[in-house]
Amino acid sequence: MNRHIKVIAIDADDTLWDCQSYFEQVEEHLYSLIAPYCDQPKLELFNTESANMADLGYGCKAFTISIVETALRVGGDHVSSSQLSDLLAHCKELLQLPATPLPGVEETLRALRERLETDSEATAANAQGGGTRLVCFTKGELQDQENKLRRSGLLRYFDDVEITSDKTQREFLALCEHQHCHPSELLMVGNSLKSDVAPALAIGAWAVHIPFHVTWQLEHTEDFDHERMIKIERFSDLLQWF
Repeated sequence: MNRHIKVIAIDADDTLWDCQSYFEQVEEHLYSLIAPYCDQPKLELFNTESANMADLGYGCKAFTISIVETALRVGGDHVSSSQLSDLLAHCKELLQLPATPLPGVEETLRALRERLETDSEATAANAQGGGTRLVCFTKGELQDQENKLRRSGLLRYFDDVEITSDKTQREFLALCEHQHCHPSELLMVGNSLKSDVAPALAIGAWAVHIPFHVTWQLEHTEDFDHERMIKIERFSDLLQWF
């Protein structure tokens, strides 16, 4: 794999920092609010988010709309304006997530950056072209993702950042076009089998899967193995492969 990779793309949310845990706190707030008025509050939110996905996409703002919509639809007149106000305020706190790097992330990115720069210098000296590029490739709402990257302090380790509304085969092919690489020269690193790993493998790229302890219900999918996928337990394990 190392001989062919020109671009290492790394996911952000729940790969570089914890995100889903904060969203689940808001979800629990909603569930406690609407539980007296429905049998399956989690299913109610899932149905709302699924219906809104095509129009709203991913991110904090889309999530907030779905949360409030579910509260209004299920709770109706039973939910007071003060309860809705508290719920909305809890949602807006997500726009200020600390984006604190997960254990080992910054140290690994720093070491990986140094290795890639050393490799690039050696490659240039041999007149074989440029070295491997490190790209943050994440989906979500543009401003929110940009702000989290800045707060994380990790921006300096990346050669480029691409923020997209979704991660399907089409977006992965566009990433390859933007980064001037063939799909077989791309390695995607992320926590989601559904949006980080599967579409990358489908276009012929490589993938590293780093499971996170919580997964958004719309990202759940069956586990699988693949000849071009590596599974590791911690972000720092990347250094064993490069």
